[in-house]
Amino acid sequence: MQEALRLAREADKDLVEVSPNGNPPVCRILDYGKFLYEKAKKDKEAKKAQKTIEVKEIRLRPKTTDHHRSFKVRDARRWLQEGMKVKVRIRFRGREITYPEIAREELREVAAELADVAIVEVTPDMEGRTMLMILAPGKKASVGKSGEKSDKPAAKSAKQEKELPPPPPDYDPKDDGIDDEGDEATVN
Repeated sequence: MQEALRLAREADKDLVEVSPNGNPPVCRILDYGKFLYEKAKKDKEAKKAQKTIEVKEIRLRPKTTDHHRSFKVRDARRWLQEGMKVKVRIRFRGREITYPEIAREELREVAAELADVAIVEVTPDMEGRTMLMILAPGKKASVGKSGEKSDKPAAKSAKQEKELPPPPPDYDPKDDGIDDEGDEATVN
């Protein structure tokens, strides 16, 4: 240990204990300030690389009107297309809690409206005086370079892509190309 300290002083560096429980303990001679800086830099890069999923929430009531629900659902659709999860919460007040089937039906309708961009991650369930459902981004909608949804179908099958030319005007589908006498007919 004394020899390691002496070597570290001669190199004008620090002696860092890497594994104190080893027999003998493992130490390293290095510039500790530079080591901490590089470690912080690596941690920062790792944090940048992590994808954080944001969870947004829309709150409704059992008596919410269709218009109010429609613009809340429009916001939820936008968030889902951006890759965020959405909590849909229906809050009960007073005696409304005695009719949870109304809220469950409303949540089903919201899920049905968002079925093209979302999947139900957590099914509707009571949580205190609220009923909660969580939607996660699901089937990806085709998004163009401008960020707007494309109306074109994603891809055609090989059969749909290969179109045959229209038949000639004198074409008879019942004619098999053979005359009644057994001779082959000439085809133009």
